[in-house]
Amino acid sequence: MGRQLVPLTLDNLPDLPKRCRGCTFWELDPVSGEEAKKAGRPDLEKEAWISAVLLEWGSCGRVVYVDDVAVGYVLYAPPAYVPRSFAFPTSPVSPDAVQLMTAFLLPEFRGQGLGRVIVQTVAKDLLRRGFKAIEAFGDAQWAEPACVLPADHLLSVGFKTVRPHPRHPRLRLELRSTVSWRHDMERALDQLLGKVHSKEPALRPL
Repeated sequence: MGRQLVPLTLDNLPDLPKRCRGCTFWELDPVSGEEAKKAGRPDLEKEAWISAVLLEWGSCGRVVYVDDVAVGYVLYAPPAYVPRSFAFPTSPVSPDAVQLMTAFLLPEFRGQGLGRVIVQTVAKDLLRRGFKAIEAFGDAQWAEPACVLPADHLLSVGFKTVRPHPRHPRLRLELRSTVSWRHDMERALDQLLGKVHSKEPALRPL
């Protein structure tokens, strides 16, 4: 079974789950998001957001493929590109961090370690690009797949709570602390994913 994590681009954006392709929860502020829904164009807003981030900042996601079928993805970007983050009670994301926005795996591929590998792949990318940390807003009352990741999952893959909240704590993963497990991570990636493709678009600093 061939497994790959490849950078998200406009070419493979259609491979995301249908409900995610038209979701602009993170990409737009709450008011603009509602306007996009009413206008029937959230998918175009999503495409425009990804295009802008790719051009201005660089790679902002990964798509997970198993036997050439997309089974999940992850999105991440500096907080300046994530308008919805400012609406959270535990905002803002620290200026030295990149925000892990959201991630998704099809139900039949959960519980196999792919969720951890996704976070580790993001960490490896951001370490290479010179960033200090990843932060995310968690859902402490998570019950089903949604735009906000379960806080318990973030804690299980190494994040620490930096601002508590009964519903939406803000969590942080110090990338310096991941240096010690980079070799283990790379070995795990090789075992779980086989050869990981990393064809990166040109990158520009923020």
